[in-house]
Amino acid sequence: MSDLTEVEVLWLEKRIENRIRFGRIVEERKIDRHRRVLSFAPGSIFAFVRWTSNDFGTVISRIDILRAAAPGQRCSTVPYVKPGGEILLRLSGWSKVERVLQMADAIEALGINPADVAPDHWHHVHNRLSVNENPRFYTKARHQAWLRRQRVMR
Repeated sequence: MSDLTEVEVLWLEKRIENRIRFGRIVEERKIDRHRRVLSFAPGSIFAFVRWTSNDFGTVISRIDILRAAAPGQRCSTVPYVKPGGEILLRLSGWSKVERVLQMADAIEALGINPADVAPDHWHHVHNRLSVNENPRFYTKARHQAWLRRQRVMR
């Protein structure tokens, strides 16, 4: 059994798209032309976007930002994710998913990998968007404070 968290990504044109928006992939395995399994190291953060449609339009839009579970650590189950992960953000509905994707783009524009962002920030974004409020922007100063906190805690 592997210590890695595995995510099955799937793409069926105009029907289903499960993809990783950000995160550090440590292993990739191709199953067939539509499916791959991507693996993440314990403790790493990644965004998993799921979208499904039918003949009448979009049925599901969802984003989960997860922290990959360490062996023996409690985790929540998420479809297509084995064994699961710590949920930092879980939102559905295209308008909310789009806001999170825009926030990830803004973080990248600062020169910061969204996978390195403080987990508390993703909790904050989840909580604020869940009640239709605007979350605070992630800034370089917040990121520097997070990095210093991590160094102190080691």
